[in-house]
Amino acid sequence: QVQLVESGGGLVQSGGSLRLSCAASGRTFTTYPMAWFRRAPGKEREFVATQRWSTEGTSYADAVKGRFTISRDSSKNSVFLQMNNLKPGGTAVYYCAASSLAWTGPTTEYNYWGQGTQVTASS
Repeated sequence: QVQLVESGGGLVQSGGSLRLSCAASGRTFTTYPMAWFRRAPGKEREFVATQRWSTEGTSYADAVKGRFTISRDSSKNSVFLQMNNLKPGGTAVYYCAASSLAWTGPTTEYNYWGQGTQVTASS
């Protein structure tokens, strides 16, 4: 059974930083894309960042470019999201996702999801 477990969320002041981690088990995702999404209160879930493998196929939502960095550790079957200069608009539940389906860039469909970790950026 595949599991994705996020950690690292919390409360941070506007302008601060947080690093999210996601550990996968039950399947190796070394050569498959992993990504981060988020859902803000009252809004639809939205794409944040994805990485196909290593630094291949990395892309970001316009709202986080230059502030967030996605990275992976293949030896740990994990993906990370370094979030700098967090803004109150970044308050959301952040979800880790992985895909065993065809890679189509930012529109890749993800079939494995974590339960999410809350990130709150106070103004």
